[in-house]
Amino acid sequence: MTIRVLIADDQAMVRAGFAMILAAEDDIEVVAEAADGLQAVELAERHHPDVVLMDIRMPRLDGLEALRRLNRPGAVDPPKVVVATTFDDDAYVHRALRDGACGFLIKDSGPALLVEAVRAAASGEALVSPSVTVRLLRRLNAPVSDRRTVPSPLSARELDLVRLVARGRTNAEIAAELSITVGTVKTHLGNVQAKLDARNRVEIAAWAWETGLIGQE
Repeated sequence: MTIRVLIADDQAMVRAGFAMILAAEDDIEVVAEAADGLQAVELAERHHPDVVLMDIRMPRLDGLEALRRLNRPGAVDPPKVVVATTFDDDAYVHRALRDGACGFLIKDSGPALLVEAVRAAASGEALVSPSVTVRLLRRLNAPVSDRRTVPSPLSARELDLVRLVARGRTNAEIAAELSITVGTVKTHLGNVQAKLDARNRVEIAAWAWETGLIGQE
């Protein structure tokens, strides 16, 4: 199946570079390019891409507001959104997670990571670039005094799985580490999402970092 991608970035050279890299892949097709957030929303509704690569700082409508509109209540089959960011965008990361971003791409990470980000988002299999995403999420780790004190609604096995999700493990890697099947991993993930009211793996990972679950082993 071909992955249909929309690229949203206010820099023409960035759009052209991303498009050139992605067009070289047999399973990826760039269906549209947007120069700002408002155009990104309009083109997404017109072309129905599988994945949107969304810059944060854009004119007319920033990427975070565009993300919120794409994931608005009642939206039918919204695209997966990968936020294109830099480490100095940390102030926006938490909002992006809460508004439904499924991953992050550091703009200067190179062609291989760009392709990985698109494929991972399309499959829903894993956090985009574990080494990068975990570093971003770690920066969200709340100080001890600020961590949530509500009891965890998760079982011990589910907590083990969440720790691995927060470290960027794929379903196959989680299955191997916990000696269970991939199907069982998916079942556990569905239960965890329901209990945490999380929309995707990134929100599960964010919960783990924010509550201090990582580092408690």
